[in-house]
Amino acid sequence: MEIKLITLNEVTSELQSQLTELYKQLNSELTQLDIATALSDYNTTEAVVCLVDKKLVGIAMMAKYKVVSGHKGMVEDVIVSSDYRGQGIGRKLMEKLLERAEASKLDDVLLFSGHHRTAAIALYKSLGFTLKESGIYIKKI
Repeated sequence: MEIKLITLNEVTSELQSQLTELYKQLNSELTQLDIATALSDYNTTEAVVCLVDKKLVGIAMMAKYKVVSGHKGMVEDVIVSSDYRGQGIGRKLMEKLLERAEASKLDDVLLFSGHHRTAAIALYKSLGFTLKESGIYIKKI
């Protein structure tokens, strides 16, 4: 098992194909950007992957941005293949992202999780995340 930060230069058509399949486990109706686009624009996105025998079995991404209230990171798209859950892969992916957050001197790291994702929420809490008393609103463009 290999947990590593992936760079734009390491993106292949095979990795993209595997990622497309993996994302179906998160949301089969999700329209995704290809990973090369996500990593190339503005150089503000970090992606950590878990590979087992060169097969993509997990991913976590973090977008970094600056606003008046500080330098932030937003964790998105944390997915571990159903065949590999319960092996600590999600924790390792998140720990690597949090290392990157510290190295980038971020003030806060935020994430959203569906209330039904109890295992994910337990993981996030064990890593020190707390529930922020606020609402999230979305407008599709």
